[in-house]
Amino acid sequence: MNHLRPKDVVLALKLAARGTRPWMQKDLARELAFAPSEVSQGLRRLAACCLFNEGEKRVRRSDLKLFLVFGLRHVFPVQLKMFGRGMPTAISTAPLAGRVIVGAGEGFVWESRNADLPLVEGRLVEPLAPSVPEAAAADPVFHEYLALADTMRVGRARERALAAAELARRLGA
Repeated sequence: MNHLRPKDVVLALKLAARGTRPWMQKDLARELAFAPSEVSQGLRRLAACCLFNEGEKRVRRSDLKLFLVFGLRHVFPVQLKMFGRGMPTAISTAPLAGRVIVGAGEGFVWESRNADLPLVEGRLVEPLAPSVPEAAAADPVFHEYLALADTMRVGRARERALAAAELARRLGA
């Protein structure tokens, strides 16, 4: 089946964050803490959904932007959990932090108990893949792409509009 999975979106965002730098599937698997087969199958599913160009080994940036802006929150909705400690996401971190005012502890976080990560209080957001906090901590640009995607999933209309504009700027669409 060619049904898109949440990990596939993480993979597409990682490729977008890499820009034009070359990559190998085994490196993506290691960086995302995915099995190599998950990367291979994910790339096939992304290609089947017209989000990845297999011949050029690159994300179809304008199609990815459209999916993130108009489809992500409907295909992979989020059930916000109670408050907890974790790594900032959505409007609680770059690039939207500071452009949207949130009170202390009112932001969004991926739950994590990893003391090596920057942990803050906020509403718990289920990440698109369990390995997202650690993978994002190792790649700040990737973290920003994930935060923009999460803003599309959990944000209010104004926040989603800001995230959509930032995605359009970054993805050139």
